[in-house]
Amino acid sequence: MRCWRDVKSPIRLGENAVSTSIVHSSESVSGRPVRPSPLVLTRDEELTEHLLRLCAAVGTEPRVCAGVPPPQLWESAPLVLVGDDQAEQCAGLPRRPGVLLCGLDLDDCDIWVRGVYLGAEQVLFLPDSQAWLLDRITDALEGVVTPALTVAVLGGCGGAGASTLACALAVTAARAGHRTALIDGDPLGGGLDVLLGAETADGLRWPDLAAVRGRLNGAELTRSLPRPHGLHLLSWDRGETTAIPPEAMRGVLAAARRRGGLVVVDLPRRPDPAAAQALEQADTGLLVLPAELRAMAAARRTAAAAGMRLSDLRAVVRRSGRVRLGGTEIAQGLGLRLAGEIPDETGLAADMEHGRPPGARGHGPLARFCAAYLGQVLPPSEGGTPS
Repeated sequence: MRCWRDVKSPIRLGENAVSTSIVHSSESVSGRPVRPSPLVLTRDEELTEHLLRLCAAVGTEPRVCAGVPPPQLWESAPLVLVGDDQAEQCAGLPRRPGVLLCGLDLDDCDIWVRGVYLGAEQVLFLPDSQAWLLDRITDALEGVVTPALTVAVLGGCGGAGASTLACALAVTAARAGHRTALIDGDPLGGGLDVLLGAETADGLRWPDLAAVRGRLNGAELTRSLPRPHGLHLLSWDRGETTAIPPEAMRGVLAAARRRGGLVVVDLPRRPDPAAAQALEQADTGLLVLPAELRAMAAARRTAAAAGMRLSDLRAVVRRSGRVRLGGTEIAQGLGLRLAGEIPDETGLAADMEHGRPPGARGHGPLARFCAAYLGQVLPPSEGGTPS
């Protein structure tokens, strides 16, 4: 049980039209039913006012009970916010996850004892912890699961094939039934939508989200994106925007991660501030380079820059023709682990010219590498159609 008493960052909502619609939406654009609302248990008017305001900020109206709730309501609520004035009365209820004990008096040391008897996950004090509690309420409404595995893909040199690999990883994961998001973090890369044949698909692009600040609703974000080949894609349009603020990358990537599954981020060789934010949120990274000495020299600088923000960076070596350098030698020369080698694939360029994205065939060296890599880093898919 932890105390969140020093979280004093302000709540920032509605700073632009796009972020407002995503943060405040509590109804599905597809007509799905709204998730159950939080349960508030308190008679304290001041505490009730705090909790109602926070719930309203994320577009939900909690159920408020002045006493011990019915068992079904206690068990079914996605989150239970128990006022300190009701802690003793509720201590005999069955233990369940998602119970928070809320107080107003920072100097009340006995609240910890009441929290133990209640079985609370956390003890928090308002208004000090309102920013943290706002996130926790939103998590409960979104049905947050285990955060997505986030893979950053970078090119060790120009033309290394990082975008091709990023697309192939996402296509392969989506075909296997994993919830998958593909984020184009390279504004000068030509657009992943082109590789996926989704230039004209409806949905938000980066310029639509550039002004976003704060927390986004992950479900509404992914429903607003194009969905080619069963994955959620955030790419660039054909406009003149060539950069996004790091705050926008932070918020968008965090929202995508909260949906679970896999998030693949294609990043530039030289990280700009937004790409640096992506590297800091990534779980692992793949540095793609051909088996050439000059490429290895260039990749060493890229690896050093990325390694300052991402500890688990691995090399992917593309092989073509007769080369003397092996993948293991190249990875060791870069001081990285070897994720694998990918031989040249005949017909890959022609496939992309005809609108067939990398990895779509399900066979060939690229698809085999992606399937093997994802089999190592992702848990088995539960099946069905991810949303």
